[in-house]
Amino acid sequence: MLVRSDNLTKHFHLSKNQTLHAVDGISLEISQNETLGLVGESGSGKSTLGKTLVGLLGRTSGEVYFNEEPLPKAFSAEDHLRYSKQMQMIFQDPYSSLNPRMTILDIIGEGLYIQGAHNKDQIRELVSSWLVKVGLEPDHMSRYPHEFSGGQRQRIGIARAMIIEPSFVVCDEPISALDVSVQAQVVNLLDELKQSLGLTLLFIAHDLSMVRYVSDRMAVMYLGSLVECGPANEVFFDPKHPYTELLIESNPEPDPKLERSRQFEPIQGEITSPVNIQPGCRFADRCPKVMDQCRSVTPHLIAVDTNRTVACHLYS
Repeated sequence: MLVRSDNLTKHFHLSKNQTLHAVDGISLEISQNETLGLVGESGSGKSTLGKTLVGLLGRTSGEVYFNEEPLPKAFSAEDHLRYSKQMQMIFQDPYSSLNPRMTILDIIGEGLYIQGAHNKDQIRELVSSWLVKVGLEPDHMSRYPHEFSGGQRQRIGIARAMIIEPSFVVCDEPISALDVSVQAQVVNLLDELKQSLGLTLLFIAHDLSMVRYVSDRMAVMYLGSLVECGPANEVFFDPKHPYTELLIESNPEPDPKLERSRQFEPIQGEITSPVNIQPGCRFADRCPKVMDQCRSVTPHLIAVDTNRTVACHLYS
């Protein structure tokens, strides 16, 4: 097991009596060379979970293990220097994740500069090589981020993460800000790099069809907690949790004629506030299958099939 979390929790204290439950008791495992897809609505805590796993955010409680080695609760500068060789992150926004004052050479090569294992000529050569790998030109290294399109900037972000040659990469919605045609290019690029470098990926996205396509397993997150996890195809075609069912039903059909004639029940209401969460199922106020116990007893993940877990009183 390459990455494992045990009851991982990340809370933000807003005031004396208010606590935001961004990540609440997440336990998951990601095997070597596996792609785990993480889906859920905006505000469910997916990005916070990814940042906490790689040490960009200190955790409130729980444990995270990398290669069965426990990671520090809050990373020091030395920890970041050590673990950044093994864990990297591709950020969601290709516009704000790149320093506008730095050239592409400095942006992509910054990690190598910090590691101190290469001289300037070696770094320039490696940056040139990675620009070609991600579909750009070597002479692009002298330019600045504002001279590139969104898709090109995302490729630069990918090159920045991959040039360190990590073994685990968190892809935080790397295609959400891109056109559909560019999304396919970026996804194919990530798949090629995974195969050639033997990467393990946590792929965070909203598009369930895309997540099913790129992932080996799929985990569904709602308001800081996991509600379902299993093989990607099984979760997509045979969802167990009512929230997963509604997410998949809301996924548009690729055929416009079928989409116009399709009947489905949209998810009612907005995601509940993550501040001072009370006991009970967090999806209860929006669930069409809600029962009395859902409003008072918190469900926990239980095995419902081989390699399938779900947190729902319908299966308890």
